[in-house]
Amino acid sequence: MSARQPDQSEHSAQPVLAAPAGTVPTGAVPADAAPTALDSQPSSPSRARHAAGPATIDLDQIAQFLPHTGIGTDVHAFAAPDSGTPMHLACLEWPGEVGLAGHSDGDVVAHACCDALFSAAGLGDLGSNFGTAEPQWKGASGTALLSEAARRVREAGFEIGNIAVQLVGERPRVATRAAEASQALSEAASARVAFTATTTDHLGFLGRTEGLLAIATALVYPTSTMRQL
Repeated sequence: MSARQPDQSEHSAQPVLAAPAGTVPTGAVPADAAPTALDSQPSSPSRARHAAGPATIDLDQIAQFLPHTGIGTDVHAFAAPDSGTPMHLACLEWPGEVGLAGHSDGDVVAHACCDALFSAAGLGDLGSNFGTAEPQWKGASGTALLSEAARRVREAGFEIGNIAVQLVGERPRVATRAAEASQALSEAASARVAFTATTTDHLGFLGRTEGLLAIATALVYPTSTMRQL
């Protein structure tokens, strides 16, 4: 016996009858109809959260996993030419150069690095850590100050990612000793330090060789970050 062929009339489209004027088609809800029980049900928790806006972010909790950046500057005037003050710069000695006047050895490069580290770790600045109120640091070398600054930053729960420092001034000419300066600074901080130098094209007090300026940035990160890895 052959299979029954489906009647085409079973699958033919049924005509749609237009509703008489003034009536509401079956299944449609009039605009002025009262809300149903389904409409009055409370929104789901998910919809409520979206309606309330973005979730509150605990910035302090997030900050413990993020790196911190800091900036530091230092400036010193040159000592009098006949003062006999030696030049200490970037944790190096510079024979034959007149040094910088200061509470310590006047090493603007090392001091700017210290300032940047304290800034990044939220530990104040160079003055609040090694100021004139701290007589034990009078005459201290840049190497000693940078080593102590790095120790305090690590004691506060941070590790040092890197430091970048730039010296601004007309003298001494440091290009031939830039790599040596980077090495000396890195050893003092027990972290990578990049040292560069530039001039102001004889503009301002730096151009008049009245002093030297250094600007540094530092990146530190909470040691808790490493424990999470």
